[in-house]
Amino acid sequence: MILFDFDGTLVDSNGVWEEVDNTFLARRGLTPTWEYSEAVGHSIFPLAARFTIDYYHLDTTPQAVMDEWTQLGREAYLSQVPAKEGALAFLEQCRRQGEDMVLLTACVPEFCRAALKRLDMDGYFTQIIFVQELGMVKKDPATFVHVLELLGAKPEESTLYEDSPGACAAAKKAGLTVVGVYDPFYARYEEELKGLCHQYIHSFTQLLIP
Repeated sequence: MILFDFDGTLVDSNGVWEEVDNTFLARRGLTPTWEYSEAVGHSIFPLAARFTIDYYHLDTTPQAVMDEWTQLGREAYLSQVPAKEGALAFLEQCRRQGEDMVLLTACVPEFCRAALKRLDMDGYFTQIIFVQELGMVKKDPATFVHVLELLGAKPEESTLYEDSPGACAAAKKAGLTVVGVYDPFYARYEEELKGLCHQYIHSFTQLLIP
């Protein structure tokens, strides 16, 4: 069983959310801090919205925050977010090898499905699991344990491709083989990921068989 993250792993989209956060805050005369960016990066929408309200003492609701983020991010996924180099070819290689592939993501479902279709990636996955629909986060090893139970898969027979250090650490603790995927958003954690993951790649082209 192969699990793939989406944002920052198969598609180059983390910069979109950085821009969304910056625009949202700039409209209110605010700027993101390192602490804020770390907290909301790769968090699920409801938790990130609540954190934003609490952190900046905003007089609004989580739903209003999420609605604004959705409006800001929609166009990028519909028309702009590109696939990571070699990602589509690697998915095709895995399919030829008979691998079961599942997408495990915190992406907004509407955005994820639109980008998958546009990039011709939508036919590769037996299931797409949105962690927010489980009420879970990928920084928790219990998430991976639960997902594998749902899939009827064993940790020692499962591999995760992921760019987030927190998710990589959680998956490794849950017993999965973890392949770290470089993304500029987490560039400062590159050495940490190299030490943490069973394998670390800069591009899926490194995994293609000639």
